Amino acid sequence: MVPFKRRKLVCSAAGSHTGATGSHEGATGSHEGATGSHEGTRFPQVVLFLLERKMGASRRRFLSQLGEKKGFQVEQLLSERVTHVICENNSSEEVRTWLRSEVGGQTAAHLLDVSWFTESMKAGRPVEVLDRHKLQEQQTEEVEVFSTPSYACQRRTTLDNHNAVLTDALSLLAENAELSGEDGRGVAFRRAAAALKALPLPVTRLTQLGGVPCLGGHSLRVIKDVLESGASPEVEALRRSERFKALKVLTGIFGVGVKTAGRWIGEGILTLRQLRDSGPTLNRAQRAGLRHYDDLNRPVGRAEAAAVAAVVEAAAGSVLPGARVTLIGGFRRGKQTGHDVDFLITHPEEGREAGLMPKLVSWLDSQGFLLYQKTNSNSYLEAAEGPARPASNMDRFERCFSVFKLPEEAGRGGAGAGGEGGPRPWRAVRVDLVVSPVSQFAFALLGWTGSKLFERELRRWAGHEMNMCLSSHALYDHRQSRYLRASSEEEIFAHLGLEYIPPSERNA
Repeated sequence: MVPFKRRKLVCSAAGSHTGATGSHEGATGSHEGATGSHEGTRFPQVVLFLLERKMGASRRRFLSQLGEKKGFQVEQLLSERVTHVICENNSSEEVRTWLRSEVGGQTAAHLLDVSWFTESMKAGRPVEVLDRHKLQEQQTEEVEVFSTPSYACQRRTTLDNHNAVLTDALSLLAENAELSGEDGRGVAFRRAAAALKALPLPVTRLTQLGGVPCLGGHSLRVIKDVLESGASPEVEALRRSERFKALKVLTGIFGVGVKTAGRWIGEGILTLRQLRDSGPTLNRAQRAGLRHYDDLNRPVGRAEAAAVAAVVEAAAGSVLPGARVTLIGGFRRGKQTGHDVDFLITHPEEGREAGLMPKLVSWLDSQGFLLYQKTNSNSYLEAAEGPARPASNMDRFERCFSVFKLPEEAGRGGAGAGGEGGPRPWRAVRVDLVVSPVSQFAFALLGWTGSKLFERELRRWAGHEMNMCLSSHALYDHRQSRYLRASSEEEIFAHLGLEYIPPSERNA
């Protein structure tokens, strides 16, 4: 911009040139509108000035030419003749600051958003100046800067995610890292997504995240891209990646892990058809997973989970009267759908649960409910000196991994997907059964309720902040060299020095 004092001289000189050579009015008028003399002006009472700040030089030039074609006077230099100052992406305070630096802040002109200009161009005349056209004062006090605790187990995270677009992008990066065997990066993205899930309002600008933990440079770049353009190029490229899509498909087979899927991809197997036609020999779990692939990758609804629960309760009551069955996992946290259904089974008398699983599986199989099952025995031993190493994610309870044959009418009615055999009146559902002694039930209930990240953060808090070791079996205090007993989840939170968070708010 030309300084204001110089601008007056330019205008004055141009004006005298016009007066001296009246035949050159058109030429002077084309001298970027500096003289204010315009032949063919349809609206002499309106003089526009387009502020280049944030608008950019090329867009300003285009809009100026458009205005002149429509018969408007457009000045390239700010002067007392200007009646309307047109701005884009500027607040009132920003423009007034600019005015103070240029002309001491004084102008009688309207300070308007570019929307007034575009509406006037469309109408072919100056439209009435309404409040919505006027520059808004900067509402800095309304922009909330968020702050949350560092650990997910300190935060309340409901299913109401106000930042799903951001967390979906980060979760996809986490999934890709995990499928690539980069668990550390996966956890970093999961923690970043979890921190955003706990926020009470949508994030609209990056400056709001100053008090939010777990946001590394990579996560912030993705968030910035999504906030500014609606999508992250990195995430969109990942969605299109053939390798990522192949890993998703192959690890979607029950019994197939990341290493196996990676090996198959290395052998050129990218699809289910290729796996069926020329793939390697599959184990029993993988054969069941491939056979029932469509069913097992279809979400399980709450009604279907309730139907499975009725079957498991009938089986447990039949083989061990008094046995208690609790629906755990995402359904206990309030989710309406899940990828499987998990149950925790115990008996109020310590030791009565021993030998329950084989009887339970035998009953279910005899009634035709099991398409596949694999049972692990209980291998947990409580050492007097405490755990020899930090507890792993996998507990050591007696457990059955199974695929249920659930009648469709028991869940929601209608025929199943069918596959090779056509429509059928049942569907396959992943079901995990876990048996716990009543003395460990509270820890098992906490560990199996999830979410996965919430449980990881609970164990991290226990180890880093409390010098304790937490698992789905027990809590050991290294400072006191003893186990801390608990008969409820509330007691475990109290031992850990944490405020109790109910299941519905553990959706990290």
